[in-house]
Parts: sequence; C-alpha cells; structure tokens
Amino acid sequence: MSHSRKILYLGPKCGHSLYRSEALHRLGHEVDVLDPWGFLPKGQAAAKILSKLIYEIGSAWLEPYIRYRLDQALRERCFDIAWNNQCELIGDKAAVLLRRHCDTMVSYNNDDPFGGRDKKRFALYRNSMRRYDLVAVVREPNIAEAYALGSPRVIRVFLPADEVAHAPVALSQDDFKQWRSEVAFVGTWMPERGPFLAHLLDLGVPVTLHGDRWQKAREWPSIKKAWHGPGLTGKDYVKAIQSAKICLGLLSKDNRDLHTNRSAEIPYIGSLLCAERTIEHQRMYQENEEAVFWETPEECAERCFALLSDEPKRQAIASAGRQRCIQGGYLNEPMIKRILDALPVQKGAFSERRQQ
Repeated sequence: MSHSRKILYLGPKCGHSLYRSEALHRLGHEVDVLDPWGFLPKGQAAAKILSKLIYEIGSAWLEPYIRYRLDQALRERCFDIAWNNQCELIGDKAAVLLRRHCDTMVSYNNDDPFGGRDKKRFALYRNSMRRYDLVAVVREPNIAEAYALGSPRVIRVFLPADEVAHAPVALSQDDFKQWRSEVAFVGTWMPERGPFLAHLLDLGVPVTLHGDRWQKAREWPSIKKAWHGPGLTGKDYVKAIQSAKICLGLLSKDNRDLHTNRSAEIPYIGSLLCAERTIEHQRMYQENEEAVFWETPEECAERCFALLSDEPKRQAIASAGRQRCIQGGYLNEPMIKRILDALPVQKGAFSERRQQ
C-alpha cells in the first residue's frame, strides 16, 4: 500500500496516538482523526470518573451513545481504512457501523487488552476482534489471544519511537543544567518498580526519577530524595532522556511487558538503554554493544557504576543503540507501513463512490 489512502483514525489527539496519526500523514495518507472520548463530558474530574468506571465495570453501558455519535459524525462519509487506535469505547456494534463507512479495518493496541491488569477496561473492545481485517499487537501472547476471539488475521510489531517527537534536540547550557543526570528513569510508579528503585538507591546508584504516582509506593520515604517531579511529555521528556548518561528501561509485569516504548525511545533520543534482560530486548539489541541488560538490582548497579566511569564505552553503546533502532525499524513510520502493507486490498463504499 504505497499509494495514498483516506484513513479514519479513531484515537486521542495527544501522546503516542497523536504521534501515530502524524506519522500516517508523513507517509502521505489523508488522515481524519476522530476521538470517541471527545463525545463524553469534558473536564479532568469527569474524565477521571469515567476512566475509573470503565476500568471497574467496562464500557458496554456507553456503547449505544458512542454508536449514535459515530453515526452522526460519519454520515455520508466513506474511507479506505478505519484505524482503531486502542479505543476501548468501540465494541462489536460500533465496529459494524464503522464497516459501513470504510473498505478495510485495522485495530492497533499498544497495551495488553487480553491481560488482567486493566480489569474490565478492554472488555467491550475484545468483543469486536472478529470485525477487523487485521489486528496488530505488541505482545507475543496476544497473537493467539486475538485469534481465539475471532480475529481473521493478526500481526506482531515492536513498540516504536517516533521519528519527529523523539528526535534529539539542540540542548542549551540552561537545558543541560536543568535536565542532566547520571542515571534516569522517566515513568509511572508500578508496584514492582518501587522495591527495585529503592534497592538501587540503597546500593548507591545516583538515580533521578520523573513520574506520576510515586507517592503511592511503600518505599516512598527512601525514594522521594530521587524524585524530581511528575511525568514528562514533549520536549521536556526528550531533554531529560538526552541529558542522562544512562536511562533505565523498566517493565510492567502485570502488563506482560518484555519491552516497552522506552526500549526504542531511549536509544533513538540518544541515551544509553539499561533495561531488564528479556528475550525481546535481546532480539532488539546486541547486549553490551547496543544496550546493556540486567536481571537483578545488584547487576543493574554494577553495570551503571562501570559505565559511569567509562565515558567512551558509554557513548559508543548509546550511538550504536541509536543506529540499531533506526536500522531495525523500531520507529513509527516503518511500523505503520508494515501494518498497512499487511491489510487485504478490498473494494467497498469509498472505492465505489470514487468511481461514480
């Protein structure tokens, strides 16, 4: 599918979802972004309540309203492709409605919609798997799980960095003074991350931490000295990673992670990836040449101390890691192109209308 397509993109106009829709634009496609969450009440308080409800009881109770709003928004409009970007508000009946407005449908989910971490959040979404021509997942177990729910075709892709959003930036002296660190972790608190970071700090590793919800950690009294503020986005995120000598890549065990977006973002931004040793990390990078890996806090600390005292080696690994990220295609544009190329070519409403 090297030619331009008219794409209905269902997802938020922020974060990684925004990066993917912009990458589709860069690839030459005509992209119309529609966020079903925009149909719901605005405001931080309302969003928090809705997210909590969906997490606990699912979103089936919202589907009739979402379907009605989709019907209104899409009336008399047709597309080559509908791309559902991880929207838990689109269920089976809404997917049937979408089919009336597009030739081909793809679902991409960078989370673990078939696992147990998010309770009922993806229950409605799972019911729609059979409606998509292609389901793209980022975890090996998700392949069989999607097929078991009726998906006609499933492909596996790695979580990518974005060519533009995560490109290295020119750092001023003030930037470097503000963001420089020895060993950084930029990410949200999760239960297994508290003990790990507390142990690193006890071992003397000079960790700088940016992220949300860390006050919930049982280890907060010993972690708070490393905490430099809430989660980072945009250029601040890039500057913090780019200014760190070493960046930690931590996983979410409940999300069945064997790699994350940071597995690509950290090397692409230009820092050295120091991540948990998994089969997927070892497939992505040559250990000790393009990234460094560990299995225990003690091994992580040992590797950090060795690299902090060896700047040439540290810079060589960071540089090689970035080249591997680019050559391996761990970026939005090649990942998206692979998904689009895997879609079946079909003629439907939009194709027929163009020929009239």
